[in-house]
Amino acid sequence: MESLLFTIISFILAIGILITVHEFGHFWVARKLGVKVLRFSVGFGKPIWQKTGAVDGTEYVLAAIPLGGYVKMLDEREGEVAEQELGRAFNRQSLKTRTAIVVAGPLCNFLFAILAFWLILVSGESGSRPWVGKVTEGSIAEAAGFRKDDELIAVANRQTPSWEAAIYALLRESVEGTELAVDVLDRDGYRQTRVIPGDALAALSDGGHILDGLGLTPKRPNVLPVFGQLVTGESAERAGLKPGDLVLTVNGKATDSWSGFVTVIRENPDKALVLEIEREGQRLELTVIVGSLEENGKRVGRIGAGVLIPEGLYDEYQTVYRLGPLDAIEASIYKTWDMSVFMLRMLGRMLIGKASVENLSGPISIAQTAGKTASFGFFYFVKFLALVSISLGVLNLLPVPVLDGGHLFYFLVEALKGGPLSEEFQIQGQRVGMAILLAVMILAFYVDISRLLG
Repeated sequence: MESLLFTIISFILAIGILITVHEFGHFWVARKLGVKVLRFSVGFGKPIWQKTGAVDGTEYVLAAIPLGGYVKMLDEREGEVAEQELGRAFNRQSLKTRTAIVVAGPLCNFLFAILAFWLILVSGESGSRPWVGKVTEGSIAEAAGFRKDDELIAVANRQTPSWEAAIYALLRESVEGTELAVDVLDRDGYRQTRVIPGDALAALSDGGHILDGLGLTPKRPNVLPVFGQLVTGESAERAGLKPGDLVLTVNGKATDSWSGFVTVIRENPDKALVLEIEREGQRLELTVIVGSLEENGKRVGRIGAGVLIPEGLYDEYQTVYRLGPLDAIEASIYKTWDMSVFMLRMLGRMLIGKASVENLSGPISIAQTAGKTASFGFFYFVKFLALVSISLGVLNLLPVPVLDGGHLFYFLVEALKGGPLSEEFQIQGQRVGMAILLAVMILAFYVDISRLLG
């Protein structure tokens, strides 16, 4: 329950921040250009908090449904406007002014992402070294020449200081479907180039498990099955196990890793297992009655024990990538642009059927990721906010009525024909836009629920 509550709070916080950023763009530019703002609302529905500005008369509202927001401006199309206020009505502004106000929302989303990436790069972005632990026999990676202990240092001449950077670079290039050069340092420290065929790479862009598709497994340290913390009253403690015990065998079968030991426990819910352990140089046999819990509709075993991680075990597998303040500005702008283009390309591939709609993320997936990243730490959450902010910016610029991009499309037509589209045409367009958004939301929810159900 605590985890669910934390996820919900993280989701509301994330959406609240990003909606405020987006709507503030519209609000600030409108005010600067002389348009009267009647209401600035974060959320929809019944207000749970509101305040009227003493100077500007704007209503500032926090509403009950945190899945959107809006800035309501003075407009003759939405009600009668006093004659002395006509010059401050949105619909009376020049095309240039209206365009600036509409563009400001998505632009603020991109600026927020740039600021977030800058903060991360200046502070130091930590991650796992892109170090290959295993190359699957007969895989694309093996055919391309990848070997165990290769460390990826560049993809298409772009640095990859971490697995996260390497995976994103591979995904980005897979959309292109062209031959890809990957620079690595081999086990002897020599720089080599591995070449992945374009057709093989293109087939992997539909999904998200690109390393599995290539046949690459990240290198990880072998964590020995040594008990660390034990949960009071659960199976491990009741069996007489103690912190520091090393598991040698389970029912007579040797085990040399914590992950292998956990697999055996999970596969044997509600069963008795005989453990041979080493404690202070002596060998002992203990019988543990494995407990169980429900997980994704399946019973799995648990004994209430954590692993003892030796100090410094992960040091050589970690990396920290840091830039100076000026270099970080350029890198952040480039990263925001690059990810925006990648998202557009993926949307295009989904529209023409070359990428699965399973690449979509709905509110449930976003909420889960918000909770996970928030639990990992501040900078992980900030990076998540940057990615979602870019998504909001890109999606809002699509030429769909109701969205900012739809308004910009209307303005483009107005500029070309020398006058605004008819009010009836715009109303019909809004209805079409609402239908499109509703269909996409239903599809995203369906994909989310499908993931939950496996």
